Amino acid sequence: MSKLNIGVIGAGSISELHMGSYAKNANAAMHAVCDLNEQRAKQLADKYGFANVYTSIDDLLADDKLQAVSICTWNNTHADLAVKALEAGKHVLVEKPLSTSVEEALRVQEAVRRTGKTLQVGYVRRYGSNTQMIKQFIDNGDLGDIYYAKASCLRRLGNPGGWFADKSRSGGGPLIDLGVHMIDICWYLMGRPKVKSVSGNTYNKLGNRANIKNLSFYKAADYDASKNTVEDLANAIIRFENGASLMVDVSFTLHAKQNEISAKLYGTKGGCELEPELVIVTEKYDTILNVTPQVDSLALNVTEAFQNEINHFVDCCLTGKTPISPVEDGVEMMRMLCGVYESAEQGKEIYFS
Repeated sequence: MSKLNIGVIGAGSISELHMGSYAKNANAAMHAVCDLNEQRAKQLADKYGFANVYTSIDDLLADDKLQAVSICTWNNTHADLAVKALEAGKHVLVEKPLSTSVEEALRVQEAVRRTGKTLQVGYVRRYGSNTQMIKQFIDNGDLGDIYYAKASCLRRLGNPGGWFADKSRSGGGPLIDLGVHMIDICWYLMGRPKVKSVSGNTYNKLGNRANIKNLSFYKAADYDASKNTVEDLANAIIRFENGASLMVDVSFTLHAKQNEISAKLYGTKGGCELEPELVIVTEKYDTILNVTPQVDSLALNVTEAFQNEINHFVDCCLTGKTPISPVEDGVEMMRMLCGVYESAEQGKEIYFS
C-alpha cells in the first residue's frame, strides 16, 4: 500500500496532536505544513519531519503530490478551507466545529458530494477506546433504548483568550469550543437521532476574569487579556425526533468550586458514565450493579484518541471507507449549536423542520 501524502494547515497548538499522530502512522508521509507564520511552520516541519513548508494556502493546494490535509485553523476559516481543499482534489480532516453556521456546513457537504473526496470531522472523543467499547454494549442492546443523556464541561477559570475569545474568529465561546465535544459524544452514542428542538441560554456575566491571580489556566498563543466577545456559560436541552433528550452545560468561567467534566447516558436496561471515568450501570437478578470495566484507563486518553482518529482518517482515504464522523454529522451538529445560540438570543425554543 502506498503512503498517503499529508499536509497540515495551521501550526497552532492543536496541530501538534495531528502531526505527532501522523508521524506514528506507517501509511502517512509527512509532506507539507502551511502557516502564515513561516518560522513557526519551519520549526514544526523540522520537529515532525515534513518535507515542505508553505505560507500560502493556494500554493499548498496546488502541490500535485499532496493528497490529504488536516485543517487546524481558526473556526471561521474551516468551511472555506475545506471547500477549497476538496475542490483541489484533496481529502480533508477538519477540526471541530465544521463551520460557524449551518449555511457554511451545507456548503461543505455539497462540496463533498460534488468532489467525491473523503471529509472527516474532528470529533476526537468518538475515537477514544472507551467510547468504542461502550458503543459495542449499546449497539448490542445491553443498555436498552438510550432515552436521556447529560453532559457538562465546566471550567471555573479557563477562557483561553486570543482567537478563542474573539467571536468573529471562533464563532462563539465554550459552547462551540467545549460543548461541541460534549454534545457530540452523547449524540453519537445515542445513535445520532435527528434533532427536533433546542432550548438554550447563554450568559456573559464574568468576562475573561483576567484580574484573577494565583490560579493558572491555558492561554492561547495570541492571548490578549483585554478582549473578550464570547459567552461565559451556555446551557441547553436538546430534544430529538425519537423522543430522547440531552441536557448540556459548558463554561469558560464560572464561580464554581472546581472544574467539572461528565458525560452520562441512561437507557431502559442500563446506563453508563463515560466521563470523568468509565462505569456501566446494569441490573441482574433484580439487583442494580455498578460495573467497572478492566481497561488501561478509565478516563479519556487524549493522545490515544487522536492517534485512533488519524489512523482512521488515513485508512478511509486509502480504502474509500466512510469515516465514523462524516460531513453529515458536522451539519447536524451545527444545527444544534446554532440552535442554542438562536434560542438564547430569541428567548424561546427553536424547532427544526
